[in-house]
Amino acid sequence: MKIYTLHKKQNLPISKETAWQFLSDPKNLQTITPDYMGFHILSGADRPMFQGQIIQYIVTPVLGIKTKWVTEITHVREGEYFVDEQRFGPYDLWHHKHFIKEIEGGVEMEDIIDYKIPFGAIGRLAHPVVVKPKLEEIFSYRKEKLESLFGVYKK
Repeated sequence: MKIYTLHKKQNLPISKETAWQFLSDPKNLQTITPDYMGFHILSGADRPMFQGQIIQYIVTPVLGIKTKWVTEITHVREGEYFVDEQRFGPYDLWHHKHFIKEIEGGVEMEDIIDYKIPFGAIGRLAHPVVVKPKLEEIFSYRKEKLESLFGVYKK
């Protein structure tokens, strides 16, 4: 069983409160997800984030195949971090930690995602050519989108 980790950091020239308000609102996930992924929230995003919240989405990650994705917000420390875990979806494991830390002139956002791909050896072969590049592309889009919304961090 191979578990992969994706680790990303991004600095933005905004307050910790602004970052938290944006990132902890489940509706904003659609804003920072590429349009081609067909991301659509089905339920669970009608109130501010809380521990135990279940959010259901439809997403089209690859080859135009629509997939239902159900996540649970398992941990929340107001203004500092939250964790979402996949309960149903395309991965065998998806554990995504979101951290927000105040730095000089803004905030540092850190994402640590531990994930496991289904289909055994075939999944492991697909990881470097399909899955990892797709995740990198999604987070690159997110970085650009957040910079377009909040500006580029300059120390």
